[in-house]
Amino acid sequence: MTWSTQAALRLTVLLDDTDTWHHKPVCSEIVHRAHAAGLSGASIFHGMEGFGGRQIVHTTRLLSMADDLPVAVVIVDSEERIQAFVPQLEEMNIEGLITLEPIQIVRFDGAQAATR
Repeated sequence: MTWSTQAALRLTVLLDDTDTWHHKPVCSEIVHRAHAAGLSGASIFHGMEGFGGRQIVHTTRLLSMADDLPVAVVIVDSEERIQAFVPQLEEMNIEGLITLEPIQIVRFDGAQAATR
């Protein structure tokens, strides 16, 4: 099996699971907008513990603090497509941290042929 790499950009949005946009979770809205924009893929990752700009630790270990847990939305696509998508995040007035990181995508050529 051979493989190749391709330059891409990873967009990560870190927010609280209680953040909403028009009565819907912001993380879900980001995924639906990424899908509508035709981006390659988006995933939501729920954290068990974390803190942000307000320096308050939120954790699942304390029943009273089980609200407002960290969430990361990760989207990977070409730099051009990610850069074109960023203004949609601005429109939602996201208060969390947004990062853009150059990455390499690894593609295994012939992987489907090998599994048949």
